Formats: sequence, structure tokens, C-alpha cells
Amino acid sequence: MTHRTDVVQGQRFEFGKNWKRFLRGLNEGQIKEAEESLREMLEVSDLSGNRFLDVGSGSGIFSLAARRLGARVHSFDYDPESVGCTRELKRRYFCDDPTWTIEEGSVLDANYLSSLGKFDVVYSWGVLHHTGKMWQALENASLPVIRRGRLFIAIYNDMGWRSRIWRWVKKTYNVLPRPFKTPFVLSVFVPGQTKALLESIIALRPRDYIASWTEYRQNRGMSRWHDAVDWIGGYPYEVAKPEELAAFFQARGFQLAKLKRCDYKLGCNEMVFVRGAEN
Repeated sequence: MTHRTDVVQGQRFEFGKNWKRFLRGLNEGQIKEAEESLREMLEVSDLSGNRFLDVGSGSGIFSLAARRLGARVHSFDYDPESVGCTRELKRRYFCDDPTWTIEEGSVLDANYLSSLGKFDVVYSWGVLHHTGKMWQALENASLPVIRRGRLFIAIYNDMGWRSRIWRWVKKTYNVLPRPFKTPFVLSVFVPGQTKALLESIIALRPRDYIASWTEYRQNRGMSRWHDAVDWIGGYPYEVAKPEELAAFFQARGFQLAKLKRCDYKLGCNEMVFVRGAEN
């Protein structure tokens, strides 16, 4: 099936359309936060001399961040509109730059991944659990990593029945007629935010709630509202425990170098793996 067919049949969220709206308000501060996120997790000051593969580039902000940090970047996404978003950021900041290539492709296509060559860093944040075949996607994402190279992924945490409820929420969003999608997001998002606000007021600490919005923007340079739409609508949807992922990659010659557990238990655990020298 094609991306368009999946969307029409309610089997896939239109991530690219959401990212197009996000790019309208993108600013320098958010880009710098994205850069800092890469520095922190990869434990580097820059990426000069590195080849960087962005698997599922989405808005393109992390491809842009990697390029600004000095990497040679290859970006791809299954969603044509996400490809368009990434190309728009290249047009804005690195027009005609031969060291940043962008194309449409699928992480489920092992032949495509193998054709790209080898990379020092393979990055896929919050993508592989939306493919419908997460474990195959994880396997394929590891293929282009060079010896001693790094694989940086973020995967939804497995919270058992809570995750199953969220799968239902996401599936429901995608089969709703378009006029009902935004009200559905609000019906899920607003009660949670109202509860958090009331709790902060009762505790006489309303500034904490306001600060949480500021801190969220500063976390990876993302937008809380656009992430909420992505989070509520993001389908297909799979989950895994960090221990499962560590065992999966250890069996393939990778070692876990860094783990950042999600602050919110239904969120994503960030993990960086290093490929062994013998692979």
C-alpha cells in the first residue's frame, strides 16, 4: 500500500501536514535547542566529519541541526509532505548545499537502507514505532551504522494496558471524519492541561504550570500543541520497554551507551547504541 492509501483507510496519521503547521512558527531558539539535544545525547560538541542519516526526518529540524553542527546529512521520510518540510528547511538555511540530500523512502525497505552506504550517526526519534512493523524497522535502521558508529532512537515506553488505551485513542482519531479531528484532540488534550493548571493553583504555584510550557519548548525545540496532535493522532503505534530494546540490539552487536527515560511514562525513552568494532 502507498502512504496515501494508508491515510485514506484510516491506517496512518498525516505527520507531514502537522509539521507544515509547526514550521510556520519555527524560530532560531528552537533550532538551537534541537542542536543542544543532539550534543547532549551523542556527547559531542559538534558533528564535523560525520555522516548523519535522519530516518523519518519529519519537520526536518534535526536534519537542519545536524547540518549546522557540521555533519553531512541524508534525510528521508515515507510521508511526502514531511519530505517537503525538510526540503523547505534546506531551502531556508542551506539552499543548494550538496552535503545535505533529501528524498522519499521507507525504513521498511532494507534494500533502500543498504543502498545509502554507511553513516557515523543514524538518528530516528519517535519514528520507528509508527511504521506498523517496528521490529523490522529497528533492524533496518541498524544496517547503515558503521563500526563504532551510533544509533540514536526514541521509542514509546510500554505501559501495558495504558498503552493499549492510547492505541485505541490514536486509531479512533485516524478514522474520524476530518471536521471532528481537532475537537477530538481538544477533548483529550484540554482536560489534562486543565487538571495540571488546577493542581498548580491549588498548590499556590501557578508559575510552575507556565514554566512547564516554556521548558517543553526548550526540550528538543519542539511545540507542545503540535506534539500533542502528533501524539494523539500518531498511528500506527507500537511500544517497547528499554530492556527489550537493549537486548534486541545487543544481539546485533550494539551496546547501550546512553539511556534517557521519559519523564512522562507514556512518552518516549531515548537511547543511543554504539556498534561494536567487530561488526
